[in-house]
Amino acid sequence: MDRIRIRGGAKLEGRIRIGGAKNAALPLMAASLLTSGRLTLANLPHLADIATMTHLLAQHGVLIGMDGDIHTGPEGQAGRTLTLSARTVTSTTAPYDLVRKMRASVLVLGPLLARCGEAVVSLPGGCAIGTRPVNLHLSGLEQLGAEIELERGYIKARAAKGLAGAEIVFPAVSVGATENLMMAACLARGQTVLDNAACEPEIADLADCLIAMGARITGAGTSRIMIDGVGSLHGAHHPIMADRIEAGTFATAAVMTGGDVQLDGAEAGTMTAVMAALARTGASITRVDGGLRVVRDANRLEPITLETSPYPGFPTDMQAQFMALMCEAEGESAITETIFENRFMHVPELMRMGADIELQGSKAIIRGPARLRGAPVMATDLRASVSLVIAGLVAEGETTVNRVYHLDRGYERLVEKLAACGAEIERLAS
Repeated sequence: MDRIRIRGGAKLEGRIRIGGAKNAALPLMAASLLTSGRLTLANLPHLADIATMTHLLAQHGVLIGMDGDIHTGPEGQAGRTLTLSARTVTSTTAPYDLVRKMRASVLVLGPLLARCGEAVVSLPGGCAIGTRPVNLHLSGLEQLGAEIELERGYIKARAAKGLAGAEIVFPAVSVGATENLMMAACLARGQTVLDNAACEPEIADLADCLIAMGARITGAGTSRIMIDGVGSLHGAHHPIMADRIEAGTFATAAVMTGGDVQLDGAEAGTMTAVMAALARTGASITRVDGGLRVVRDANRLEPITLETSPYPGFPTDMQAQFMALMCEAEGESAITETIFENRFMHVPELMRMGADIELQGSKAIIRGPARLRGAPVMATDLRASVSLVIAGLVAEGETTVNRVYHLDRGYERLVEKLAACGAEIERLAS
């Protein structure tokens, strides 16, 4: 199993190209099942989760073409173009062997059901950061007229007469359920209203693509989305939005190392909460032509208090990275995790490196500045993995991060991008 070795102490200075957003790309790929036309997605990130979704769609009968890797130099990748053509859906079953690898695989459920009238999808897997049940997906589809059964770890859904619009009020905000039901409702008869819908930029990006395919959607990006069903959708070309979590991660690393990094392609409008939090620590974030510049101006990092919450609040996907950052702040910081109950698994590993962190239920108290020292550490999930890499960038001596396959799920060429900005980092093959 590969591992990453880091020698701490180098400032990050240079430019990093931000890739397409994984959390936008996966539902966009699933949307190809809604049409017999050709869907072309530009700025596709090169990630393990993208490969998993590609394999899943291929076994449903989707024909897939890729327009190579387009490199712009060591600082990053300009993105690839993916063409998806689901002229004929040859299978409506999403098997366990593929779905278990990635939770987003459940996003094929709504499109398959809407277009084919049936779907059999394994209950999903993914990072072990909490239960993340799919009950909101299923109850919403039932309100659209689907018959749902759970049998031997599979979701069996039928809508022999097609789906019909309904007003659905989510009891809790769910990005995945909002995406699944929005896609399904595009082909349902009549109007569907999604209340208490997720507002993430990735939802709006998906809606923009669906509208380009002929869907009638208003309100995406707000808590109330209205979809007027149509008889069919056609093909389209859509550029995938920049990955706001990747941009936030590199911004955090720049601040932590006292660096100066330009993030090419970063979209400030999707990163308001993260930018505000970084500014409170004492960082300087400015818009530049084509991206953002992040600079650590002061020697001292200020402690802050954060609470994760659905967009536009502070994203849970940035919690682990900020915990590493707060280990360097002078004073006591607090981070409360409200989204996932198991998302503090990086804490014991940071403490192995010398972090002073106390857990109080869903709250972590971080006392700094800690004198972080390199150590062998174990990655437990995607964002936990990158928090350990960031900590290793400032730790004394050598840090080895094991089980880095988690990183491959969500960070494109992480080692190369950091190394191009001066980090002493390398990936070691098993």
